[in-house]
Amino acid sequence: MTVAILGLGNVGKGLAKRLAGKTELVLGARDVAAAEAFAKSVGVNVTDYAKAIAVADIVVLALPYAHALEVAKSGALNGKIVVDPTNPIKPDFSGLAIGHTTSAAEEIQALAKGAKVVKGYNTIFASLFDASTAATTSVPVFLAGDDAAAVDAVAEIVTKSGFAVERVGGLDGARLVEPLGMLNIRFGYGLGRGTAIAPNWLAVAA
Repeated sequence: MTVAILGLGNVGKGLAKRLAGKTELVLGARDVAAAEAFAKSVGVNVTDYAKAIAVADIVVLALPYAHALEVAKSGALNGKIVVDPTNPIKPDFSGLAIGHTTSAAEEIQALAKGAKVVKGYNTIFASLFDASTAATTSVPVFLAGDDAAAVDAVAEIVTKSGFAVERVGGLDGARLVEPLGMLNIRFGYGLGRGTAIAPNWLAVAA
């Protein structure tokens, strides 16, 4: 499957570095010329959003939540598997702008009606993409989605990117995973734990 990563902020670049050479990959950027040096450094092509989406089976919205909504509204995601790593954070980073009765992933799905949205990567700080894969193979990426085949496809990408898969059920599970991402942000920045952290679930022997 061809994966398109839209957005070349820290998450988009980090995931691109992890996936380059492991799957068919294309990058989508608002400013293609400015993104060419990075794309060349990882050996992949970069184009505008529309062209990247058109050739992809899986589209990663590595964008701020508001920009991800704009792409969802465009209709270009029809028929695509869409990975939503966004956290709908307030401008002052004090908490989530939405949550508990809906989620960023569900709002994106509502706009991109012909897509199959899967929540994923929102609890991963971008700095973890620069760690060795040996250090992250047990770090979970929590996946929520209503389409089982789409979740399976994204799970394969997660494994190729050097992380573990933790399935949380349907897309409404994003209502739980997004607050978990916010908690991780609070630990990392508000409570001084730094960004080399990630939530995990442990099985405790009786």
